[in-house]
Amino acid sequence: MTVNIDQEDYYIENGLIVFTEEYHKKRGYCCGSACRHCPYNHKNVPIQKDDQLSQQ
Repeated sequence: MTVNIDQEDYYIENGLIVFTEEYHKKRGYCCGSACRHCPYNHKNVPIQKDDQLSQQ
């Protein structure tokens, strides 16, 4: 995976890569992983994950 060094596409939080909304827009679709900055309203997230998100 290629990562943009200027951090427009991601940032590091607690040792994990967190992709930004800008990165997701460049990708062009919801991957279904319940990403924090998903601009697609978690369209492809399975129902079980979607329920967990609403409880947070």
